[in-house]
Amino acid sequence: MQTVSENRAFGGVQGVYTHTSEACSCDMTFGLYLPPQAARGPVPVLWYLSGLTCTHENAMIKAGAQGWAARHGIAVVFPDTSPRGEGVADDPHYDLGQGAGFYVNATEAPWAPHFRMWDYVAEELPGLLAEQFAVDPERQAITGHSMGGHGALTLAMGLPGRYASVSAFAPIAHPTSADWGRKQLAAYLGPDEGAWAAHDSTLAMRARGFDGEVLIDQGLSDQFIDTLKPEALGEAMAARRQPGRLRLQKGYDHSYFFVASFMEDHVAFHAEALGA
Repeated sequence: MQTVSENRAFGGVQGVYTHTSEACSCDMTFGLYLPPQAARGPVPVLWYLSGLTCTHENAMIKAGAQGWAARHGIAVVFPDTSPRGEGVADDPHYDLGQGAGFYVNATEAPWAPHFRMWDYVAEELPGLLAEQFAVDPERQAITGHSMGGHGALTLAMGLPGRYASVSAFAPIAHPTSADWGRKQLAAYLGPDEGAWAAHDSTLAMRARGFDGEVLIDQGLSDQFIDTLKPEALGEAMAARRQPGRLRLQKGYDHSYFFVASFMEDHVAFHAEALGA
């Protein structure tokens, strides 16, 4: 692992690091904010998964998480959204390929050799963090925006007991029935729609739900709301009687201004679940 940069922030350190990933068979970059409390011992960790076209950098700079994380003594990790580099498959469209990993393990050509973002986020990067930094692998929570909200919800429901809590900002809530979803799931996982179900948070909520609290914020002026389909996930939560809240925020769009506006609430929500 190599250090790209480290900057003092809110008494802690915002770092950027690169490493060779076995899961993705390429070099990967991630951001990690360690609060000042990490100087005294391991702290809980909140995963933030970003959306389409993003790198590790977007949320790290725009979401405003570090100040609230420092207040509660929580580390925040910002993974990249896909494998990248020479020899890694790509597509000319923004919603497939590099920058659009969808947090799945691809099984189809040409994506399968590198696009294993589920394993990267669920297994490889947590192991690296626990070895190299003062984080507590027994206390994890997860959140994300848009495609990253999709990833946060599906990982949380797909790995029971891993995360104390899950939240999302404007997630792609029902990708098996949306323009952001059917194209990508077919490309990465093949035409069998049965293989897609584990990566659809509405279907996962109907099937098994989450074993903790859920918090979702969705802007009502979001230009992509018809593609995101929050109503499908809300109906699934209600039918399952899932503990949690889906909040529809009047006037907010899909931007990081929206994410930053509610970041304090989300970090506090996870801090309570983590006992931070």
